[in-house]
Amino acid sequence: MTAPVLLTAGGTGGHMFPAEALARELLARGQSVALVTDIRGKAFGDTLPAVPVYRVHAATLFPGLIGKLRTLGLIVLGTIEARRVIREVKPLAVVGFGGYPSLPAVIAARLAGVPLVLHEQNAVLGRANRLMVRGAAKLAVSFPAVSGVPEGCRDNVVQTGNPVRSGVAAARDAFYTAPNGSGPIRLLVMGGSQGARVFSEVVPAALAQVSAPLRERLVIAQQCRPEDLDGVRAAYEGLGVGGVELSSFFTDVPARLAAAHLVICRAGASTMAELTAVGRPGILVPYPFATDDHQTANARSLAQAGGAWLMAQPDFTPAALAARLEALLAQPGDLSLAAAVSRGWCVVDAAARLAETVIEVAHACSGGCACAHPLNALEAAE
Repeated sequence: MTAPVLLTAGGTGGHMFPAEALARELLARGQSVALVTDIRGKAFGDTLPAVPVYRVHAATLFPGLIGKLRTLGLIVLGTIEARRVIREVKPLAVVGFGGYPSLPAVIAARLAGVPLVLHEQNAVLGRANRLMVRGAAKLAVSFPAVSGVPEGCRDNVVQTGNPVRSGVAAARDAFYTAPNGSGPIRLLVMGGSQGARVFSEVVPAALAQVSAPLRERLVIAQQCRPEDLDGVRAAYEGLGVGGVELSSFFTDVPARLAAAHLVICRAGASTMAELTAVGRPGILVPYPFATDDHQTANARSLAQAGGAWLMAQPDFTPAALAARLEALLAQPGDLSLAAAVSRGWCVVDAAARLAETVIEVAHACSGGCACAHPLNALEAAE
């Protein structure tokens, strides 16, 4: 069996989804793949049973001095475990997808001299990637511009885009059609993996303030936290909207995106990738406590291009949202234009571009470069 490419990711779906998409692309090209994730990670589940999974210790940042020591200790332990994995599988390259769960394997790759590619999903370089970017052969980015990249590393940056799940990619074939003058208007509200409480509080209150004729045309599909479902359901009762469907988790997000005329959502990396892959206009409400405020940077990138509208959470009030909806839904042409920009903003072949970058790095380093290739470096370390 050929040496694998070792992917390392963990934590949220924002890191795991692109790792899974890259794994599928590499496997389709005949390149074997293995995954290193943290001991709590769900890995790829049953979707890619052929991919060996290695679990190591990792940590998020814990507060206080004792917490920082605990974080450091877990990262050191995970690095020792990841180094053993690298010695065992002798990967051609390691691909890190950011987040602290990726750090042990990325550090181990640097210590072992294995070629390293980092993938950054957001418009701000994440802290874990920031720590390791100087040792990477390539930094693959999703956005046209990413802040926080050190000056000396910019020549190694390549825009590959952010790979999306296969179901989302397939939904791209559903071209956008703006709502007509009298038909239903399908509004999709998503707030991350468990819904956003602010959407549960603001969206029904905003729809109570729009004009009755517009309200009657609205068909709402809204994701809510489980504990908020009853309250949101009660808030919609008597409003006279055309239809309401509430759920704590939608299993068919690609189909719902394809059906939507307008999406209200956060601005995490995966959400942005999926929204633009399908090509739908969105009102983006960044999570205000995201690390380095990266969701605002994500949202601003698309909004400045004309593919979405940015509303900071403090400005996301019922009155402001009602006014925004009245204005947008009165101009279907603006929705169509934003949908076209959104669709064009997406890097369609992100998984293929990322795979080509990884293979290029692995082959270049095997021919002799500043990185020691694992087939030589690991033997020399014995």
